[in-house]
Amino acid sequence: MTQCQLYLISPLEVGGDFPERLIRALDAGEGVVAAFQFRVKELDQHEAARLAEPLQAICAERDVAFIVNDSVALAKRIVADGVHLGQGDGNAKEAREILGREAQIGVTCHASRHLAMEAGDNGADYVAFGAFFPSTTKASEHKAEVDLVEWWSGLFEIPCVAIGGITPANCRPLVEAGADFLAVSGAVWNGDEAATVGAFAEVLRA
Repeated sequence: MTQCQLYLISPLEVGGDFPERLIRALDAGEGVVAAFQFRVKELDQHEAARLAEPLQAICAERDVAFIVNDSVALAKRIVADGVHLGQGDGNAKEAREILGREAQIGVTCHASRHLAMEAGDNGADYVAFGAFFPSTTKASEHKAEVDLVEWWSGLFEIPCVAIGGITPANCRPLVEAGADFLAVSGAVWNGDEAATVGAFAEVLRA
C-alpha cells in the first residue's frame, strides 16, 4: 500500500509573498507533498501564466507536480505537469489529446461512483471525491462519506484524492480508508503553512 500524500491547492491570491509561503509549505512537507494545484479565477491567461511561472519553478525544484485547475489551455501554454478538471471543464479523453500521454489528468467526481468510473474509462490519472467535511474554501452541495474512498480503493487501481475541509485533526479516517492523496487548501493557507503541513506529515508518516 502506498503512503497517502498531500495535494496542496493554492489560495485564489498567489501574488505578493505567496511564493515564499509555498516554499515554506513544501519544505515543511518534504516527501509528503506530491502535488500543487494552481487555482486562480477570473484572470486572463497571460496574467495567470505570469503568476504561475515562479510557483512552477519552486515545485519543479522540489519534484512536486504542478497541476493547473480547470484550464487545459493554460496547462498546455505553461507546459504544466497536468490539469484538474471539474465536471464542466471537458473530459479526460479530450484533455489527453491536447496535453499528451505524460500529463497527469484528474477529475472532480463529487460523491458519485458513476462519475468516478466514467472518469476512469476516459483515462483519468486520478479521481477526486468530496467534500468530506464543511470547507471554508469552496461551497459544496456534495457530501462524500469515508466508505466511498474505501469502496474505490478496494476495487480500482486509479488513485483517489479526498477533498473538502480536511485538517490534520480529522484526516486519519480518510488515510485509513485508503485515500492516496489529501487535497488541502484552507487548512494550510489560513494559518501557519509550515506548521500545518508539518502536522499533516506527522499523521501521514504515523
